[in-house]
Amino acid sequence: MPKAKGKARRHKYSYNLNRKRLYRSARRRAKPRIACSRIRHAWDPSKSVAQNLAEMGLSEDPNKALPIPKKMPGMEVESNGQQPGKKIVRKPYVVNEMEYEASLPEKKSNTLSRDLIDYVRYMIQNHGENYKEMARDEKNYYQDTPKQIKRKINVYKNFYPEEYKDFIASLKPEKMDVQ
Repeated sequence: MPKAKGKARRHKYSYNLNRKRLYRSARRRAKPRIACSRIRHAWDPSKSVAQNLAEMGLSEDPNKALPIPKKMPGMEVESNGQQPGKKIVRKPYVVNEMEYEASLPEKKSNTLSRDLIDYVRYMIQNHGENYKEMARDEKNYYQDTPKQIKRKINVYKNFYPEEYKDFIASLKPEKMDVQ
């Protein structure tokens, strides 16, 4: 039988290599990835992660910041009113900016495809509220059932309520002219 070719032959396991030491040194050298620009700006690379987060008023371990009390039903936990180990926050602007950013209202990013909008408008324009007739229409390419079409129309109503009202209002004069 011929010998194995390619990568399998070249990569042999080295038993003499201490992988624990290699892993530890690589982990020690790695810098933490910081997603928030405010934290990245206030970060001091000469300090540890715990020290940096404590200076900013952030918690390293959420379980220590908000501990879950271990109490049995019927037993009450007594506290003497003192907070254990109050830390000094040297960079409060980081937390203040993050709280401000979190308090801003979330921008709606719900949009529908142009094809779906045109499909819904066509169905409403030609068939009104008759979903069974919409299901039999020739433009129902995906062979949607009446319930699926109704659901799509409701999604359109919820995403674009003003546009839907204007569209329905523009249809009413056309129907009056026909009669």
